[in-house]
Amino acid sequence: MQIDVFTLFPEWFGWFESQRHVANALAAGHELRYCSYRDHTPLSAGQVDDTPFGGGAGMVLRVDVVDAALQGFYGRDSREVRAERRIVALTASGRILDDGLVDELAAEPALTLLCGRYEGFDERIVEHLATDAVSIGRYVLAGGELAAMVVMDTVVRKLPGALGHEESAREESFSAALEGAPEYPHYTRPAEYRGWRVPEVLLSGHHERIREWRREQSRRRGQSG
Repeated sequence: MQIDVFTLFPEWFGWFESQRHVANALAAGHELRYCSYRDHTPLSAGQVDDTPFGGGAGMVLRVDVVDAALQGFYGRDSREVRAERRIVALTASGRILDDGLVDELAAEPALTLLCGRYEGFDERIVEHLATDAVSIGRYVLAGGELAAMVVMDTVVRKLPGALGHEESAREESFSAALEGAPEYPHYTRPAEYRGWRVPEVLLSGHHERIREWRREQSRRRGQSG
């Protein structure tokens, strides 16, 4: 899979690539690339934003800047790019990221993430340049870079080769294997600590009973949520 990130701060993603599962995915042939809006802006002095029509505080990322970045990076009209790959604008008003959406994105051969900044995007970016608008939660960040890392992390860990055990990504919170419920509780050594004991079923060695217990715990967590 190829993931491209359009941002004002491409250097921020060095830390992200150093994470083991991300490094594993890159070693397996998946690709992460970065494009700075400033490298392609048609405006002078690296300008990428402007004041909003109608007044108000803050600055807005310009549509011509994002369009120029897409065309400059891909070497063709942005409408052609939009027809060829999924382009996600990261915005607080977008579709909430959940495991189902992550599965959709992880199934794509190529993905482009647009990071907003300041007061966000000129709405024409979302309407005409992006294919999707996605939010990682109903709150506001200073920019889309952290949101991009969240999206990439959720997607990358589902890619072949990213995790040491493929089961780790199959049966986890909100996955289809758990019918969308949170994951069951986990315990490890010591079996007793300060009088706090691990549930006996997990020490029984009876794998079917353990599976049943875990499914029941997962369902309970889903109902309590």
